[in-house]
Amino acid sequence: MANRLKEKYLNEVVPALTEQFNYSSVMAVPKVDKIVLNMGVGEAVSNAKSLEKAAEELALISGQKPLIT
Repeated sequence: MANRLKEKYLNEVVPALTEQFNYSSVMAVPKVDKIVLNMGVGEAVSNAKSLEKAAEELALISGQKPLIT
């Protein structure tokens, strides 16, 4: 997790979840281990440009270069 996201999670989300679900300990709050983004591009079979455009959009969302399989 990015530092900014981790700080927001620890400072805002964890206390809110602790209060909302009446957790007795901060350690009882679920943790975010992994975030996975997936995109299906069915029209890429007939149009290769759509695959490139989808990869660009996914890169903007995630901040990382997508792996095309």
